[in-house]
Amino acid sequence: MTMVQDPPQPVGVLLKHWREQRRLSQLELATRTEVSARHLSFVETGRSKPTQTMLLKLSEQLDIPLRERNSLLLAGGYAPAYAEHQLSDIPMAAVADAIGKILRGHLPYPAVVVDRHWNMVDGNEAVALFTAGCAMHLLEPPINVLRLALHPEGMARRIQNLGQTRAHLLDRLAHQISATGDAALRDLHRELRTYPGDDLDTVHDTRALVVPIRLAPDGDGPELAFFSTTTVFGTPLDVTLAELAVESFYPADETTVAAFKR
Repeated sequence: MTMVQDPPQPVGVLLKHWREQRRLSQLELATRTEVSARHLSFVETGRSKPTQTMLLKLSEQLDIPLRERNSLLLAGGYAPAYAEHQLSDIPMAAVADAIGKILRGHLPYPAVVVDRHWNMVDGNEAVALFTAGCAMHLLEPPINVLRLALHPEGMARRIQNLGQTRAHLLDRLAHQISATGDAALRDLHRELRTYPGDDLDTVHDTRALVVPIRLAPDGDGPELAFFSTTTVFGTPLDVTLAELAVESFYPADETTVAAFKR
């Protein structure tokens, strides 16, 4: 079967898309980028060809993800400005070593590394606390951590505050979609919304500082509660590095702290 791909969009169309995505007028963007609004209008309509420098400045002001900045440059007739390496590549050795240290250093608590689509790139041994009892088809690579969390055959069966957790994760995903415009994330969001979990528990405790995830015990033991922090790399100039995030989990109550001490 021959796959029919959509023709690439002109650079002006892409620029207009990102400008509207960020809710900026031509005048506002032109002022920020120090170009004339007339010239920006000509670029968006295809009457003028932007320079590589102008595209990079516009991308910076529009906070376009690095992967999409490369696409914008290609549409403008220029080579990509940002490399894309695998973690196993030699230039990424220092990064891979740092990630390994972060994961090991966070033990005995769980920590995972995810890519832009929430697929697990790496994790420490404590992640087994989360995956215990999950269906094997959800643990086959690539493991999508949001699907694993909310699927009825995944962690959802053990999450005591499923409605609250589901609302929080879907909200995070919606913000990411708004920032990136990623079609695969939109598909994932639609899929996750079909999973059960909407109930009265979606109302947050206004006294709480964070939204914890509360796990029923896997066998003997107490309920465990965790909150998470997200770590990203500062000023990344590599597409892969810009899209990686480390999600680290910490005990959210004294019962969980005591359980780990034992």
